[in-house]
Amino acid sequence: MSTPSEPADDLDAITRERRQLINLAYRLLGSLAEAEDVVQETYARWYAQSAEQRDAIASPGGWLTTVAGRICLDLLRSARARRERYVGEWIPEPLPGRTEWVGGASAGPADPADRVTLDESVTMAFLVVLESMTPAERVAFVLHDVFRYSFAEVAEIVGRTPAACRRLASSARRRVRAERPPATPAARRAEVVRAFRRAWEDQDIDGLLGVLAPDATATGDGGGLVPAALHPVEGAERVARFFAERARAVPGVSLLECAVNGQPGLVARKDGVTVSVLAFDIAGDRIQHVWAVLNPDKLRPWTADRPAPPRPHERTRR
Repeated sequence: MSTPSEPADDLDAITRERRQLINLAYRLLGSLAEAEDVVQETYARWYAQSAEQRDAIASPGGWLTTVAGRICLDLLRSARARRERYVGEWIPEPLPGRTEWVGGASAGPADPADRVTLDESVTMAFLVVLESMTPAERVAFVLHDVFRYSFAEVAEIVGRTPAACRRLASSARRRVRAERPPATPAARRAEVVRAFRRAWEDQDIDGLLGVLAPDATATGDGGGLVPAALHPVEGAERVARFFAERARAVPGVSLLECAVNGQPGLVARKDGVTVSVLAFDIAGDRIQHVWAVLNPDKLRPWTADRPAPPRPHERTRR
């Protein structure tokens, strides 16, 4: 016979899975908004069952993960067609380092970004590599290599045999290794980003060239909602001139050094509104890739309830 406390305990256990589900869905989809939708749909399906059906599930957490993974897989398959119609380049949605952004103070309901664990599996470089994979590769790799699910469990989500899932994850792993540059210490990455910011503010092409790799690329994502380069800008010279020209064309923009997906990045604000978030891929002392997200739909987690506190490394371009 069940006791009166059991339903509450079950509800607590189900609720505690939410963070894990958001972590999983964000890595699979590269979109915090879509991850939130997936989690909402997953819980809706849980509560759509009868009490008897829920009681018969041996592992509610496993059930929720399986359902969320299948929803993500379906979304990834449909996303390929949607992104072919996307205006310009599609970049994963950037996540803020919330304690740096609002000084760690409590400001109302928790932001969904607070529930995503920031580690190397959410860096922009990692997410961009995931975007190059097939949906099945991405799901198999993230579930097994990042979240440590067995291939038998992965197979139940992907709808293939454990052996096939092992091959999918192996193929994905090779892609990640091929694209992963040698690790650069966090302090050095921050110094490189700061040097880029200063040179950009000063419209200093030589300074920009000093921190850009010869084959550097810059990719912008405006989603057709705001102006952005439709194709990646390639080569250090072109990238340096592009940013110097942008500094002249858009005056009055302040640049704030801030964690972006757990790595040193930049936030561009105009009149107190975030207009762009920049993430960087750095190898050694040089920037290999710059990803600039300008699509306002992807910048909602960066809209603070109040202005960020003044910082000594923030300066307005004139």
